Amino acid sequence: MPRKNTPLAPRAPIWLLAMLLAGLAAPACAQGIDQAIDSFFATTFGWFVNLIFYSVPLGEAQFPLIVGWLLLAAIIFTVYFGFPQLSRFKLAVDLVRGKYTDPNSRHPGEVSHFQALTTALSGTVGLGNIAGVGAALAIGGPGATFWMIIVGLMGMASKFTECTLGVKYRTILPSGVVSGGPMYYLRDGLAERGMPLLGKILAVGFAVMVILGALGGGNMFQGNQANAMIVQTFGLPDGFGWVVGVILAAFVYGVIVGGMPSIATVTSRLVPWMAFLYIGLSVIVIVSNFSQIPAAFAAIFNGAFSAEGVAGGFIGALIQGLKRATFSNEAGVGSAAIAHSAVKTDEPVTEGLVSLLEPFIDTVVICTMTALVITIAGLNTGPFPSPNGLTGVNLTAASFQATADWFRYPLALAVVMFAISTMISWAYYGLKGWTYLFGEGRTQEYVYKIMFCLFIVVGASVSFGAVIDFSDAAIFAMSIFNIIGLYFLMPIVKREYQKFMAKVESGEFKRYG
Repeated sequence: MPRKNTPLAPRAPIWLLAMLLAGLAAPACAQGIDQAIDSFFATTFGWFVNLIFYSVPLGEAQFPLIVGWLLLAAIIFTVYFGFPQLSRFKLAVDLVRGKYTDPNSRHPGEVSHFQALTTALSGTVGLGNIAGVGAALAIGGPGATFWMIIVGLMGMASKFTECTLGVKYRTILPSGVVSGGPMYYLRDGLAERGMPLLGKILAVGFAVMVILGALGGGNMFQGNQANAMIVQTFGLPDGFGWVVGVILAAFVYGVIVGGMPSIATVTSRLVPWMAFLYIGLSVIVIVSNFSQIPAAFAAIFNGAFSAEGVAGGFIGALIQGLKRATFSNEAGVGSAAIAHSAVKTDEPVTEGLVSLLEPFIDTVVICTMTALVITIAGLNTGPFPSPNGLTGVNLTAASFQATADWFRYPLALAVVMFAISTMISWAYYGLKGWTYLFGEGRTQEYVYKIMFCLFIVVGASVSFGAVIDFSDAAIFAMSIFNIIGLYFLMPIVKREYQKFMAKVESGEFKRYG
């Protein structure tokens, strides 16, 4: 719930400015705005996008180096920490269930383990699970699913590393509000290791990128796709995206104005329901086509290693699986550490363990469900990529509707819920980058929150190709600053991990349920 002492005055400007912006984005001039802004971003920042997503030829396919950067880190952390995603999975589940939570404890923080997990999940479980998987399978065939699962499992160790550090180096203000994440562990952790200048540079670089990523990929893109899905599903006329934008902005502002407790309360209820809805639809499709399940799994496993007809063969399927998994679960990007740092605990490793469940839920469960639905529907046929075939959200939607046409309506609801949940979480991520750069305080927070909501209206109203490319690049640039720091700080995580497991094994860290 919003804090009782939240002033009402800042609520007024957002609607005045939103309506003004909506008027500017009306159909008569939207196309001109699109072209002007897109041209500016393409001309000014095209080099940045090309740099972040620079690819090298690998066989007949192109391999983005940023994907390799994230995958290599995931493998290193998995081996260095002794495969915690396998050996500590049950402990992670018990922590989320509150089995180790003392009901009488007064640990510092703002949210429970479960609320921190759902807040971070709401930022990763989004349109990428629907549209992104459709794109991956349209290009790489069913075999991309296998590599998607493998990379999701590896990414669990990256989340463990960054979220443990997020709690260890967080800042708790006198009001009880928590600020944490890569900005703080890069600055303070590297200073602790005798590299204060490097820490400050990496922290500032990360903070800038998380703001840009929040306003673009975590905001405008979500609003744009939610509006597009509503228009497509219900056959609405174009030109009223600003109405959808204002409605979405109103809801998002009503949540984020209350800070992390309000965000966690909403996401802890929204995420389970939207996951239940989407997984439920997927299960209906799979069960309805039960006889095709063996053939679907055979296509996935055979395609993973042979990938006949796929551009680039085996390598092509591998690359698409790697791209989708790393782009979907954000393991190594550092965003989740911002949400997890607000947890109520005095043991940093507990939240590291909780966070390793995210890539499992996001990639191994939800992305795999999408891939199975697409494979079973049989609309995704080779050779890949098919120049005349469906791709992205169109392929996913058509695959669901192959079982029942009315699925278009709950699927549209799922898309809107995914978009809203992503915007809520990324609003918080961007806010923490903003307050890191410009200082803590109500004024700084309200300036950012109003700006964020205005960008929702803009995103739903117009189409920005180059702007979205830029914001995607900013999100993955976060991983460059973050992972450099993680390599220097992983010995600290290992010490914390060993101490914590000794407490668990000795019974010092008590179980209550």
